[in-house]
Amino acid sequence: MKTAVLPLLFAVGLPLAAQAPAQAPARQQPEQSVIRMANAIRKEILSLPNYGVFDWLSFSINNYVVTLKGAASRPTLKDSVERVVKKVEGVEQVVNKIEVLPLSNADDGVRARVYVAVYGHPILSRYNPNRGTPIWTSPASLAGGITNDPPPGAHPIHILVRNGHVILTGVVDNDGDKNIAGIQANSVGGAFSVENDLMVVTESKPKKVKK
Repeated sequence: MKTAVLPLLFAVGLPLAAQAPAQAPARQQPEQSVIRMANAIRKEILSLPNYGVFDWLSFSINNYVVTLKGAASRPTLKDSVERVVKKVEGVEQVVNKIEVLPLSNADDGVRARVYVAVYGHPILSRYNPNRGTPIWTSPASLAGGITNDPPPGAHPIHILVRNGHVILTGVVDNDGDKNIAGIQANSVGGAFSVENDLMVVTESKPKKVKK
């Protein structure tokens, strides 16, 4: 099965058999069943209220076994994802490899500053689903930190912070936007390093060949 990327949020990865010592499976899951299961899993995870801009999740499916990967800014998300995926029709087993990112005030501050630097930039502001509203001003976020009360909405640029190290992941329209996001993140105080893993989606039409 080839790797198929589901835009913005999740990926159906290579079969587990390709990641572990080769062993003939007892049965082979039909491709249509894999696609149907992947779409259902994606829908369930998207519906979780605690999945947000500071998290990034992926999963692979192999013979009805779902392996969850990625990073969660809050421990509750790891448990929530496993719970909803287990309920998806056809799923026989869930292997939960989601990393829970460190909980610290320092990382919380880096998340807040990177978020403002990236989504507050004039060119990148169009990616902000909350355009026209103040960035991070709810009473809960001011009291408990942006990690516990992240900005709502589907954000195409995700910001992962691990012990001061920042990873940008997700999807943007072009290389220019990717570079700006990296520059903005690098300008934030307290960020020790920035890894720019943003994917670029180009929707250029094929040129007509003149006869």
